[in-house]
Amino acid sequence: MAVEFSQEAETEFQDLLSRYPNNLAAMLPALHLAQREFGWVSVEVMDYIAQKLEVHPTKVLQAATFYTMYNKQPIGKCHIQVCTTLTCALRGGYELMEHLEDAFGIQVGETTPDGNFTLSEVECLASCGTAPMFQVTYSDGESEYFEDLTPERVDEVLDELNDKLTDLPAPREMH
Repeated sequence: MAVEFSQEAETEFQDLLSRYPNNLAAMLPALHLAQREFGWVSVEVMDYIAQKLEVHPTKVLQAATFYTMYNKQPIGKCHIQVCTTLTCALRGGYELMEHLEDAFGIQVGETTPDGNFTLSEVECLASCGTAPMFQVTYSDGESEYFEDLTPERVDEVLDELNDKLTDLPAPREMH
């Protein structure tokens, strides 16, 4: 299947280009748009963005692989990103990660077999005053922070997330 923006995304892409002094400057927002459009940023998507921006594919590859905000593999309906930067780490971020690994039966970087949850470790999500915390990004593009987490509160959040699953679109598996 060939990678190509929908008409709506193409319109957004063209608008995006008009706001930057050159195509290279539009790369990061273009990658965000592509991730929203395709669900993740595969090598084929990176090549497509390079072609659209008229830049060498290695420039897009370098940017997409440098930043952790771009998913280089398919993700579940709920992408749980646990902060383990210093404040979160000191306040239980790694214990939180282990609790989630046990709850899902997966390791960091994996997706549950049913495709519902992906677990990732990320650097600072700017919520040091309410550590430990995680961000959930849903397959519909919305995100939500969960802060001041304890194992008990995490279990409550997981129950809430399980209730939301039926309303979320299936994760994309193309390209």
